[in-house]
Amino acid sequence: MSNSAISIRYAKALLNIAVAEKQVERYAEELAGVVTVLKREDLLRLLLDSPTFPLGKKSAIMHDIVEHLKLSGGMRNFLDLLLEKGRIIYLPEINSNYCKFADELSGVVRARMKAANKLSSKRADAIQQGLEKQTGKQVVLSVETDKSLIGGLQVEMSGKLFDGSVKTQLKRIAETLAKG
Repeated sequence: MSNSAISIRYAKALLNIAVAEKQVERYAEELAGVVTVLKREDLLRLLLDSPTFPLGKKSAIMHDIVEHLKLSGGMRNFLDLLLEKGRIIYLPEINSNYCKFADELSGVVRARMKAANKLSSKRADAIQQGLEKQTGKQVVLSVETDKSLIGGLQVEMSGKLFDGSVKTQLKRIAETLAKG
């Protein structure tokens, strides 16, 4: 089974549990918290993923993480299952897929916008509302500044890139001129 198939399967299973318990948002936050800890602590991640490190010690370490982060019982059980099956290494992908599936379930679309200059909150809100009107879904918009765009905007949403940047327009003009 491929890595993505494994992470998708576990993400869907966790989402089904979260829906049944009406804890979709809480599980998303808890999962993200564990991923953050494991990303930050390389040695901890390596120990938990090591096939030679005893499962009992891995479980004790995970129990400490669960206690420190004050995670729910359902999340504790999920993390124990991942440890037992040797799947803890897939946690970042499981988190990513879980968030994607939870967003689909709640009708949310995440979009990333890059602007050449800092946008006012009023302008960003207007763009967000336009995207919501276009998609018919709630849009969660993250805004970044990228001076290399020279001017204009780029919006990435649902795997599609909408590019209205001056940089891209200049590149197209240069390609047209090069073709003759």
